[in-house]
Amino acid sequence: MDLGLNGRRALVLGASRGLGRAIATALAAEGAAVALASRNREALAALAADLSARHGVAAHAIVADVADEARMDVLAEEAVLRLGGVDILVLNHGGPPVGPALELSLEALKEQFARMVVAPIRLAMRLLPGMRDRRWGRILTIGSSGMIQPLPNMVLSNTLRGAIVGWNKTLAAEVAAEGITCNILAPGAIETDRLRETAGFEAKRTGASLDEVLAKRAATIPAGRLGRPEEFGAVAAFLASDRAAYITGSIVRVDGGLIRCV
Repeated sequence: MDLGLNGRRALVLGASRGLGRAIATALAAEGAAVALASRNREALAALAADLSARHGVAAHAIVADVADEARMDVLAEEAVLRLGGVDILVLNHGGPPVGPALELSLEALKEQFARMVVAPIRLAMRLLPGMRDRRWGRILTIGSSGMIQPLPNMVLSNTLRGAIVGWNKTLAAEVAAEGITCNILAPGAIETDRLRETAGFEAKRTGASLDEVLAKRAATIPAGRLGRPEEFGAVAAFLASDRAAYITGSIVRVDGGLIRCV
């Protein structure tokens, strides 16, 4: 299936590792030019060189920290300058610190709100005018299973990602007729550093080993295993494509059946 991504231009946040890297790789493999953003200059440069060599696409490394709200304006300008425009925006960032609701720090809540809610929305608002002018655009937000079924010991994630769900649904309805789709990808237990971080928190709390915690998580998944980043990247590439033009305002689960609610 031709996804129609050849020549499209994508800005991918958190691209140096994990889910962001998998998405950038999948988009480049389909012929999209990519601007790769994260804090890790060396990893970004290596990935950009690799994607360009393997897939023959333009790949640019842009150092940016989503925790710096004002930097989002500069990131938007740099991405447009290097790519000539941004057709596909992938909003992705590392998860907040883990912990229960009873230990929630209001200072941490304010800090993470700026990082997880204000900064990505600010970036999207800077790039939306170009998408509207071209009457084509894709905004993909990488979320969490906690957006559907709040997860234990992840109060910051559960709280703040809910705000993004409301924003995404509202925006999707407003721009759908202009050829712009807005969707959320909700990963389950995908083999990433973030998964190991949250599993490590559980291991410390329970006294189990990290391997035991990961095996226990895999056993709760109907698919019987953890997910692979490339599987997640493939779904993102589809949602960014012409083929997915009639999918918007949705939360798409990539979780092996982990979340049991309808």
